[in-house]
Amino acid sequence: MNRLEGKIAIVTGAARGLGRGIAERLASEGATVVVTDVNEAGAKEAAEEIAAQTGNGALGLGCDVSDYASVEAMVAAVRDQHGRVDVLVNNAGWDKAAPFLDLEQELWPRIIGINLYGVLHTMKAVLPIMAEQGSGSVVNISSDAGRVGSSGEAVYSAAKGGVIAFTKSMAREMARKQVRVNVICPGPSDTQLFAEFAGDNQGLRDALTKAIPLRRLGQPDDVAGAVAYFASDDSIYVTGQTLSVSGGLTMS
Repeated sequence: MNRLEGKIAIVTGAARGLGRGIAERLASEGATVVVTDVNEAGAKEAAEEIAAQTGNGALGLGCDVSDYASVEAMVAAVRDQHGRVDVLVNNAGWDKAAPFLDLEQELWPRIIGINLYGVLHTMKAVLPIMAEQGSGSVVNISSDAGRVGSSGEAVYSAAKGGVIAFTKSMAREMARKQVRVNVICPGPSDTQLFAEFAGDNQGLRDALTKAIPLRRLGQPDDVAGAVAYFASDDSIYVTGQTLSVSGGLTMS
C-alpha cells in the first residue's frame, strides 16, 4: 500500500529506535524520507539502508534540533533538493532518569532544548513551507509521561506535556492553511533509549510489562503504524488529536 506515494517526509532523531522504525514505515508506504539525526553518520547510514530496502529515495542529514540554525540549514537543504515538505515527524528526544530533586540543574536546558524547543524549531522552519503549499501533516512524538506524569522523569514530562499543548495550539492556527498537526504519545517502548533509561533493572522492565494490559513493551512498528496514519490522507479530517500508543497502559 503506497498511501504516501510522492510525499516528502522529514523524520528527526531517525538514526535508530522509534525514529528509524518510523522512517522505514513511511518509506515502505511510498514516501521519500529525509532521515535527520544529531549523529550525521548514523543518519546517512540509515538513509542508505532504507533506500536499499524499499527502493525509494532517502536522504540522510545531520541536525541538532535544539539549535535553530542547524534546523534551518537542514530544512533549506530539503527544500533545495525536493522543493516541498509534506510530512514532518518530530521524534528526536532525550532524557536522563533521576528523581527531580537529584537531577542536576545543568541538565534541564538540554532536556527541554531537545524535547520541547526541538519541536518549536522544526515547526518554525517547516510550517511556512506547508502553509505556502496549502497542505501538510505534522506528527509530534510526545509521551504518555506528558499526559499522566512519570516518576524519575519530571523535566522530561514537563517538556512532553508542552509538546501536547503546543500541538493543539498549532493545529488551530494552521487549520486554515489545510495543515494538520497531531501528537502521538508512546508508552514504554523496547528501544535503545529505554535500555539506557532502565539500565540493568530487569525488575523495572518486568513491572512495566505486567502493568500494560497487552502484556508487552511497545515496538517501533507499533508507533510507526500510527504515524503513517496521521501522515497519510486517511486522516485528512483529523487534527489537534492526542493518541496514546501504549498497549492500553493509558486509556482515555
